Amino acid sequence: MENQELEKIIKDCSKGKSKAQELLYRKFAPKMMGVCMRYSNDLSEAEDTLQDGFIKVFQSIKSYKFKGSFEGWIRRIMVNTALEKYRKSKKIQVVDEFWQADPETEDAIQNADIPLDVLLNMIQGLPARYQMVFSLYVLDGYTHNEIAEVMNISVGTSKSNLARGRAILKQKVSVFLSKKENKLKIC
Repeated sequence: MENQELEKIIKDCSKGKSKAQELLYRKFAPKMMGVCMRYSNDLSEAEDTLQDGFIKVFQSIKSYKFKGSFEGWIRRIMVNTALEKYRKSKKIQVVDEFWQADPETEDAIQNADIPLDVLLNMIQGLPARYQMVFSLYVLDGYTHNEIAEVMNISVGTSKSNLARGRAILKQKVSVFLSKKENKLKIC
């Protein structure tokens, strides 16, 4: 889609034209669904976030100034919508602190070939706060200061949650790889 075509669609959306809204949705929904999945526990929750996010996009599209990436602007709305849902739910999960660093495991994980859907499921399996911090920091490039601000936590808590989330993910990856290795030995 060319910039001029996208600009016309954005302007038509700001006028409330439903056909333009449908075109915009069809263009950006698949990518934004990926964003929503990173901040959700399952497909249903991600779909809800996507819908809520697009409602916000259409409500605030008049504020888009045609500076910077429009896709980035939408992405920011989706992330903020997911954060808002997280803040409202404030799920508390007890986390077992059982992971110990192992250099051999670290090397295996660095070179692992893990399907994307398996990795996404592992991220979705993290405790909610760890998942949120991990996704914001690793996948969307937020700084710890930004994460602290949007999640209403301290910078130290953000760093700690990231470290714990990574540790849990490493443990999950290690278990996955050992199961995968055992399957190969059996064959």
